[in-house]
Amino acid sequence: MQVTMTVNGESVTRDIEPRLLLVHFLRDTLALTGTHWGCDTSNCGTCVVQIDGEPVKSCTILAAMAGGHDVRTVEGLEHGTTLDPIQQGFMECHGLQCGFCTPGMLMTTRALLDTNPDPSEDEIREAISGQICRCTGYTTIVRSVQWAARHSGDEATDDVTAGAAQ
Repeated sequence: MQVTMTVNGESVTRDIEPRLLLVHFLRDTLALTGTHWGCDTSNCGTCVVQIDGEPVKSCTILAAMAGGHDVRTVEGLEHGTTLDPIQQGFMECHGLQCGFCTPGMLMTTRALLDTNPDPSEDEIREAISGQICRCTGYTTIVRSVQWAARHSGDEATDDVTAGAAQ
């Protein structure tokens, strides 16, 4: 079957198998490998992308179901060479260690900040509750989201030292 969707602002049309999962469409068909494929049971959250601004686990949705929708992956966060404040926050506050859960965390927390620009710690923890991080203990992830919330009004920067100086 043929599917058309917008991925990171660009319209894409491909012939696919009807049973193809969105995670595999993104990774294998479009070569957008920032979306990770983790547990294959929808428990870990590494595969989270946004569909029409809502975070979804791309291992639980068929690519055909995303047809006609706007899909945003972690590659869609940056603006040229400028990082999104949530990406910068994860760098500044060490919200990542091994990096495996990071793309899903970034997409989930970007959706949170898009709807709630000043979330409480409890709201951040609730938003990421469907995702597993085996390295950080979540404290640095929460700090990273708080950093991004404080700096979302600033111009995002690709200079990693600029945020530390603020």
